[in-house]
Amino acid sequence: MYIPKSNILTDRNEAVEFMKRFSFATIVTSKDNIPTATHLPFLVELKNDKIILSSHFAKANKQWEDIEENQVLVIFTEPHAYISPSNYETKLNVPTWNYISIHSYGKGKLITNFQEVIQLLENSIDNYEETYKKQWDSLPNEYKIKMIKGMVAFEIEVTDLQAKKKLSQNKTYSEQQNIINTLYKSVNSNEQLIADYMKKEQE
Repeated sequence: MYIPKSNILTDRNEAVEFMKRFSFATIVTSKDNIPTATHLPFLVELKNDKIILSSHFAKANKQWEDIEENQVLVIFTEPHAYISPSNYETKLNVPTWNYISIHSYGKGKLITNFQEVIQLLENSIDNYEETYKKQWDSLPNEYKIKMIKGMVAFEIEVTDLQAKKKLSQNKTYSEQQNIINTLYKSVNSNEQLIADYMKKEQE
């Protein structure tokens, strides 16, 4: 990913928190020079100081066959906002877009042990809807086994993390404030989130 120096996100903990917050990501693989992408919810964990991404494919989605062969890319990105030149102090400006994006590269490993797959699913429940756990525990084992047979779980150890924050860092403080104020007035939650991130960047 192209990242100008002013937009590099160097704090790994900050990047991990962003990935956890916006965990519905895109996994990209390539086979025979043809890229394939799937959109999946990911668990993001730090294990022994390594970033581990976990999720599962539907077994019918043959992309799972490629994740152990070559390097894979998982893209985390969500809030973004159009930035109007009306926020700037001079007319010699053009529109742009503010956003945050994390590109995580690594190699996939399939999870085939039944108990480990169950643990992954239960960790997902704890992460996304803890109150569902009681209903999950009441489900028949036969149902769980049938469901697990229709999916392929995996994890990725991140070996290269590329993180970008494009938040008008190259603009003056007053221009940044204009943008923040404009975005906070928006009814678009994405734009309000970008305003939050811009405000934190100024602190």
